[in-house]
Amino acid sequence: MSFWDRLQLKGKKAVVTGGSRGLGFAMAQALGQAGAEVIIASRSEDKLAEAAARLRDEQIVCHTILADLATPQGAEVLCQQVLEEHGPPDILINNVGGRRIDIPTEQMPLEEWLRIIDLNLNQAFVCTKMLGGAMLPRGWGRVINVASICAMIAVPHIKGRSYETAKAALVMFTKATAADWAPYGVTVNAIAPGTFLTDTNRGWFEQRPELQQKIEREIPMGRMGTPEEIGPLAVLLASDAASYITGSVFVIDGGRTLV
Repeated sequence: MSFWDRLQLKGKKAVVTGGSRGLGFAMAQALGQAGAEVIIASRSEDKLAEAAARLRDEQIVCHTILADLATPQGAEVLCQQVLEEHGPPDILINNVGGRRIDIPTEQMPLEEWLRIIDLNLNQAFVCTKMLGGAMLPRGWGRVINVASICAMIAVPHIKGRSYETAKAALVMFTKATAADWAPYGVTVNAIAPGTFLTDTNRGWFEQRPELQQKIEREIPMGRMGTPEEIGPLAVLLASDAASYITGSVFVIDGGRTLV
């Protein structure tokens, strides 16, 4: 089998949470272009419909599930629906997450701390447990957790550190689960993105162009990533070409964590 053949995902089913936009959509698109049947989940019905239309225009087989993964309970509902309607997936990308908070640690209510932990860590645990766990009897599977460079560095001038804590925990969860599941043929890896020019970030930077300039000065490459640049990495980790890679964290940040 050639290297290119090992990258192909034809016959594989992939679940991408938060797959209707941003990095999630870019990864779903890349998996589909490599031949996978993709199942994207999002809490926005309109965004799901728009994303599915774009993917189907590329002749990608795409299914959608309306789900809110802000809580572990919402993740359980999603996983049950996936298993009932599509069976165990071959590939799971736990992409849902976000900060959505800017409260100093010394002032943060416990419920706000827990909300961010649920959004960035606990729902990923549930999806890994239920969908990744369903891969074990088959003896083949790929789980990819989307962490962040904030799992490794504390970016200045951002208040509240629940996000960093959750992403760091997600990295360790990735490593521990990889060790547990390696004998079953299921690999578990993490992608740690830096700042990317998603539509959400573009809107934010239009309001604060000085922030965009500041961030770009901190990146050795002098620019932010574009969503399509994360897709090939997701395809690699989801494919047979990465059969001997597990428990690893792949930083994709233009060199931001080097300085």
